[in-house]
Amino acid sequence: MNRSDVKIKICGMKFPDNIKEIVGVKPDFLGLIFYPESKRFVTDSEAIVINEVIPESIKKVGVFVNADFDVIAAKLKLFNLNFVQLHGCETPELCENLKNEGVIVIKAFGVGESFDFAILKPYLQACDYFLFDTKSEKHGGTGIKFNWEILNNYKYDKPFFLSGGIGPDDAEGLKELNLGKLYSLDINSRFETEPAKKDVNLLGNFISEYRK
Repeated sequence: MNRSDVKIKICGMKFPDNIKEIVGVKPDFLGLIFYPESKRFVTDSEAIVINEVIPESIKKVGVFVNADFDVIAAKLKLFNLNFVQLHGCETPELCENLKNEGVIVIKAFGVGESFDFAILKPYLQACDYFLFDTKSEKHGGTGIKFNWEILNNYKYDKPFFLSGGIGPDDAEGLKELNLGKLYSLDINSRFETEPAKKDVNLLGNFISEYRK
């Protein structure tokens, strides 16, 4: 995939004024985290304002960790989510149940040095995209990279999001990757001035540099 075709997802958004700024750099996706243990947790009371400041041209991704179907369904409706991203130990059955309801499903996996791509097999029909993040008990947001070269061993046709410690100085390194199924970069904590507050200048410069 050409770099100009690779989407940009900015995850961990929360503050309406900051979201308004970030909309200006034209990401393809904004991620809202519905994991109560996250510093970037979005509450139901914030739904109205957040919905008002994110234009329809930017897709909203709800990020969940081991939430049940009813919880996810409620957030889908309240926040008008376009995608769900499942970041825990969710089963293929849950993914498939969501897909059957017309939901676009991203299933996340933590990658370490001994990652076995065979664990993806039960999810191939159950979700729309994979997401590869750095393996962590925190379920993401660590700001730490994994070895991207491991993804050269990815042999499936399903497109994926690349996450895990992508920072302002990584545009050149990412441009050197030759990952045919890379669909989107997922960026978060290393562009923050505080949890959930992103630096619009860093993001704008990174996106411009990556897409050169």
